[in-house]
Amino acid sequence: MKSYQLDDNNQNIVEETISFYHTLYDTPVSLLSVAKKGLRAKAALDFIAVSGFTYDQFQETFKTTVKTIQNYAGQDLKLDAALSEKLLKSFSLFEQGIEVFGSVKAFHDWLKQPSIGLGDQIPFEIMDTITGITLIEEELLRIAYGALA
Repeated sequence: MKSYQLDDNNQNIVEETISFYHTLYDTPVSLLSVAKKGLRAKAALDFIAVSGFTYDQFQETFKTTVKTIQNYAGQDLKLDAALSEKLLKSFSLFEQGIEVFGSVKAFHDWLKQPSIGLGDQIPFEIMDTITGITLIEEELLRIAYGALA
């Protein structure tokens, strides 16, 4: 698995990878359908590569080990619906965050700082639930439109 440094040199690669998954989550119906069928485990490895998450961050957020994901990918197995949904929502979140902040690095840096609009919670720390991801999406919309509290 290739891991990327979070800088402008790989921005196109990151955006291409995310755009590959875009059609899988571009509507709520497609997201539901794909999640219920299960993503191939390679999607989790792709997310690690483009997100800049460390293995520990990934394991903390997705409640599974990278070793398990690597084993599944080696056997070309699919992930369960819940993990597939969280990954699709996370790809969508990163697409939105990159658009708002202009780069993967800037978005990743923002994820690690307390956010006033999230009650001073650190966005990364609430990404472990679908509700947390939704709250981060809403905060990104407020930032994009300058509707900050």
